[in-house]
Amino acid sequence: MKTASARAASRPVRVVRGKQRPRGRASGPGRVHLRLLGTTDLHVNLLAYDYYADKPNDTIGLARTASVLETLRGEVDNALLFDNGDLLQGTPMGDFIAYERGMENGGVHPIMKGMNVLGYECSTLGNHEFNYGLSFMDKVLAGANFPFVCANLARGTRLADDPRADDLYLKPYVILDRTVRDGAGASHPLRVGVIGFVPPQIMVWDSKNLSGEVVTRDIVEAAKAWIPEMKAAGADIIVALSHSGINGREAPMMENASLFLAGVEGIDAIFTGHQHLVFPGGTDFDGIADVDVNKGTLRGKPAVMAGFWGSHVGVIDLFLERAGGKWQVAASRSEARPIYRRADEQVVPLVADDRRVAGAVYADHEATLEYIRRPVGRTVAPLFSYFSLVADDPSVQVVSDAQAWYMRTLLKETRWRDLPLLSATAPFKVGGRGGPDYYTEVAAGAIAIKNVADLYLYPNTIRAVEVSGRQLRNWLEMSAGLYNRIQPGEKDQPLINPHFPAFNFDVIDGVTYAIDVSQPARYDFAGNLVDANAARIVDLCYEGAPIDPDRKFIVATNNYRAGGGGNFPGINDDVVVFVAPDTNRDVLVHYIIDRGTIDPVADGNWQLAPLPDTSVLFESGPRGKAFMALVRDAAIEWAGDGRDGFALYRLWL
Repeated sequence: MKTASARAASRPVRVVRGKQRPRGRASGPGRVHLRLLGTTDLHVNLLAYDYYADKPNDTIGLARTASVLETLRGEVDNALLFDNGDLLQGTPMGDFIAYERGMENGGVHPIMKGMNVLGYECSTLGNHEFNYGLSFMDKVLAGANFPFVCANLARGTRLADDPRADDLYLKPYVILDRTVRDGAGASHPLRVGVIGFVPPQIMVWDSKNLSGEVVTRDIVEAAKAWIPEMKAAGADIIVALSHSGINGREAPMMENASLFLAGVEGIDAIFTGHQHLVFPGGTDFDGIADVDVNKGTLRGKPAVMAGFWGSHVGVIDLFLERAGGKWQVAASRSEARPIYRRADEQVVPLVADDRRVAGAVYADHEATLEYIRRPVGRTVAPLFSYFSLVADDPSVQVVSDAQAWYMRTLLKETRWRDLPLLSATAPFKVGGRGGPDYYTEVAAGAIAIKNVADLYLYPNTIRAVEVSGRQLRNWLEMSAGLYNRIQPGEKDQPLINPHFPAFNFDVIDGVTYAIDVSQPARYDFAGNLVDANAARIVDLCYEGAPIDPDRKFIVATNNYRAGGGGNFPGINDDVVVFVAPDTNRDVLVHYIIDRGTIDPVADGNWQLAPLPDTSVLFESGPRGKAFMALVRDAAIEWAGDGRDGFALYRLWL
């Protein structure tokens, strides 16, 4: 691997000659138009191909993003390209490399093959870089032709008193010595400082890989320590690669800290991400103080969030002028340039694949296809997730059954063997930011690895927690925050709270219960207690009897939830009683192999409580219309077209 100093050696910013370029405020001598380009949350989406559906998909892929990049580079004299993390996990290709091929014999990971041909300047780490362990990550990073930086990840178990004394896992920053051309064609040296940050919550989400090895620091605290040093080292401008989203409520150790990072003096531009949203534009960040969704600024600083899976390229144009012997940002503009658009509910690609990227990873793509098409069993009924947020669902049921099957065997010789065993899991592919096709749909017949990956997206590992009946009720009350409060007797009210992540809607099997959506929510989407007297969970029973608040239960779940992910009340490392070595996805594969043939019928252990003469509306994929009649105990009707290619459905309560 090249050293950071070698990568950061002086060289000209990439210039594309022979084209007309908008110069704007950079026209004339001593004025420079510097274009900063960025990708984020690629998640091993290299080609325009959905491995879960095993078919092309024009909304994703670095090969498409690369074609937009070349257009953007061709519009200006000076351009630098960065990445903002979450590279190594997210598709079966990532799993195939991590679990099947491995990195033990050297070689270059396909994500690095694709990125290397595009000339990235620098990247930071995302939280999903750690899903396969530190050793694997190190081997992958060794194949990059560009440096990685992270200022808030340190080795060991304790942080130093001064952030600059931390034993950092990577360099906190690099300074890139570049030559830029001004509006009159003259060349100038420019020193670009680049610093990176990862969400501190990786210590919760990936504790199995990180505990005892590394520790994280607050993002803003780290920035305040390192930015002055970067200035002292001669950085003319400073770019922050923040794998952290935008939240308007400041707190220590924030997961989404980019707004407050922008308030650190000396930072000139911010690439943000992690939330899988687009900024500037849209309405996701409307109403947050110091966020300008039209100009694309955070506290007045230019910023961009470039979607996910290669859907957009982040663009920050800086117009630099010399004043007092120093470069200053005189003006800026930001945008997120897409790779596709929607017209008449159809996806219209705006670019074709970049042949360099496609060619670099073609062999890996073919090997991944062979991997995902391996059969592991059969299902006698279809599996689908179109209605998993409104009714008990077969795609969630089969995962829950597999977890209970696995954990029952592991606990049979332990002191917890006589406690009631429950199983908690959440639906993953339920539209949302993934779009109207982002649903699980597995036809009756053979089940291949691609289908198992479709049922369980993440490489979580399975764990067991011990909880009381009181904690169990609060767990379900937190999940019930998915729903808006519904007024009895009214028609066609919106059911789903758009701010609540679907992956935090846990269904707990082994008990029966109903959710009364006419009641207020006890917790908000972030896990904050908002109404201690609220009670949406009704008729909570085990084996037909109401649950004693003090009775103990074992719940099979995943490391994310058991480690505190989602901020569920009382669910954290303190209640973990068993840490299993296998991933939830491997458990599902083994369960299907053991059964040979499965009959994944939802057992109907939960439902929305009846409300006479009341109907609600929710969005789902249009293909769900074919499965409405298969949903038990829920009166679902087609209600017409929704937004952005979704369909509307009506549910009578």
